[in-house]
Amino acid sequence: MSKVLMIFIDGVGIGENDAGKNIFFRRKFKFLEEVFNDVPHMDNQFISNNDKYIFPTDACLGVDDLPQSGTGQTSIFCGINAPKLLGSHFGPYPHTTLMSYVKRINIFKTLLDLNKKVVFANAYPKIFFDYINSGKKRLSVTSLSCLLSGVPLKNEKDLKEGIALSAEIDNSRWVTKLNYDLPIIEPQLAAERLFNLAAEHDFTLFEYFYTDHIGHFRIKDVAEEILTTFDEFLFYILTNLPDDITLLICSDHGNIEDMSVKMHTRNPALTISAGKHAKKLSEEIKDITQIKDSLIGLIN
Repeated sequence: MSKVLMIFIDGVGIGENDAGKNIFFRRKFKFLEEVFNDVPHMDNQFISNNDKYIFPTDACLGVDDLPQSGTGQTSIFCGINAPKLLGSHFGPYPHTTLMSYVKRINIFKTLLDLNKKVVFANAYPKIFFDYINSGKKRLSVTSLSCLLSGVPLKNEKDLKEGIALSAEIDNSRWVTKLNYDLPIIEPQLAAERLFNLAAEHDFTLFEYFYTDHIGHFRIKDVAEEILTTFDEFLFYILTNLPDDITLLICSDHGNIEDMSVKMHTRNPALTISAGKHAKKLSEEIKDITQIKDSLIGLIN
């Protein structure tokens, strides 16, 4: 048995060794170059350093069109080939055909049925709770899984108390875009707060979606600032991971690794494992449908 910390990063693949396209070659990312002494690309997809592993994970799943978040995240968190069931990739939210799977077999529900302690670390602002209280249900797989499984969604109070993280890690967009009275924190402090949650739970999830937004050119004006925070956060996580925690960083499809286009890619999803059972995960996980069962195997 192991405690598992999962960091889901939306829209990150393994791309070409081309600084003109691939942002991981255009700028220096500490979590790659200083932790692994290398940057993955299509001709160098497997990299390891001590108990840390980078490896590719198939997100296409035998379906021809471009991978999308709705089916990709359903595949990850439910352990099924969602695009094959649906007949195509679909997103950004799960198709109604997939809702019964999200309700019955999402990773939170499965672990709760095994009497495991689970937590979703992301905090949501009041505008989000107003949205769901209005009866609207166009939600990401993660938040929908929690709502359907009875896992509490964290809020502003949790963020202020240091028992939740904002989606952008440092609270900056809560302050500048939503006008919340919150401190802007260092990414290292956010990482420590995530470690504290992971120490108290069998399974801890943090979701980061700004990589996908940057890949779609939605936030060009603050992309560098956001990526610096993201990089410092992952660097601290990877270099200070507690001994009793297994870490998996994974994605649902490629995007940001090819900035020559504004759409998703068919590249392998970037996947990183570290800690106690990192090697086992790097050997087991070949496509995104295998992530759920591999993690449950460690926890149970």
